[in-house]
Amino acid sequence: MYRHPIGIDPADIDHMGHVNNSVYLKWVQEAVVRYWEGVAPAEAVTRHLWVAMKHEIEFRRPTFLNDTVVADVIAEKVQGARALFTTVIRRGEEVLAEVKSTWCCLDATSLRPARLAKDVVSRFLPA
Repeated sequence: MYRHPIGIDPADIDHMGHVNNSVYLKWVQEAVVRYWEGVAPAEAVTRHLWVAMKHEIEFRRPTFLNDTVVADVIAEKVQGARALFTTVIRRGEEVLAEVKSTWCCLDATSLRPARLAKDVVSRFLPA
């Protein structure tokens, strides 16, 4: 699991006084990419890019400007060039949103789907 601190900007707040739903996608993208950068070897980070293919978000509670929020990212599965992640956004113990997302790994040069080496996958999904 990877814990990613989230900063809330005044621009994230919508007309109803809480974080706009679209901002959660930005948070998930930041958290998953930082997870990748922190777990993968530097060479793999240089050679690969990640693009989101699908997000399913369950919003549970609103988030406000002065909240202290973190995103916990868990790699669920890696199959071929695809990876499934769960990101849980929390304020303390309170779950604000849960996001299931599918990502595709791309070769940074060709921009074509790329399988990760088994030793890299094992850093995300230990046996």
